[in-house]
Amino acid sequence: MSERRPQQAARARAAVIPLQAGPGRAGIVRLLPSGRSLLIGFAIVLGAVGLYALARVTPMFALRRIEVEGAPPAVAARVRAALEPLGGTSLLALDGAQVERRLAALPVVAAASDDRDFPHTLRVVVRPEYPVAVVRRGADAWVVAASARVIASTQPHGTPGLPRVWLASDAPHVGDALTDPLGLRAVRALAQARKARLRSRIRIVRAADHELTFMLASGLELRLGDIRAVRLKLAVASRILPQLLARGGYAYLDVSVPERPVAGINSQPGG
Repeated sequence: MSERRPQQAARARAAVIPLQAGPGRAGIVRLLPSGRSLLIGFAIVLGAVGLYALARVTPMFALRRIEVEGAPPAVAARVRAALEPLGGTSLLALDGAQVERRLAALPVVAAASDDRDFPHTLRVVVRPEYPVAVVRRGADAWVVAASARVIASTQPHGTPGLPRVWLASDAPHVGDALTDPLGLRAVRALAQARKARLRSRIRIVRAADHELTFMLASGLELRLGDIRAVRLKLAVASRILPQLLARGGYAYLDVSVPERPVAGINSQPGG
């Protein structure tokens, strides 16, 4: 009798646990949403779509104000004028591509981005073109930006604060990039002069095949040579010019070889 009891205890410990049956079809049906829940969900979605469609065609979010940031007043006024025909359009229905096209058509705008400020404002951030020269061709004149884009026509003696550059090829068109090789060389050098804080002193730019000369307001010539290393040449000139102008009597400063700048009283090259 003592030998059977351990065997019976072992059998009791090894009892099999039966697996529970799955939920079955009835259980799965109970997990699905009811018809009433589906109707409520569809009604919410349709209501949201309806409200969105209504907002697109009603004055609820109509464009009433255009705010321009990052541009001077004259450029900001042109941006607002270009976008004014879009006034009254719902911000929800406003075509972003159309806004971009209208801004890209403005020669004075280098880049721009827009953002909808509900309920009635379109905010536009502008990076304007920076004018660096007036290019001349006969009696005609145009304002050119640092990017070499022609941004406006002007009078031959208009915008007196900008240096003059004479073109050798055909007249440019507003909105297009300057193509005259020598004029393009001069404009690129003037863009660098802006960074060197020399542009305000420059009145005329003479460009030849291998010679670039800035005529300063003081009458002194700044000879740069070719277009290579213009930034370095202008940096050297910006350090020397204040001393020459303070002393007076100098006719030119030649930085065509920036390591060996030469100043002289003879305005003729080689003198």
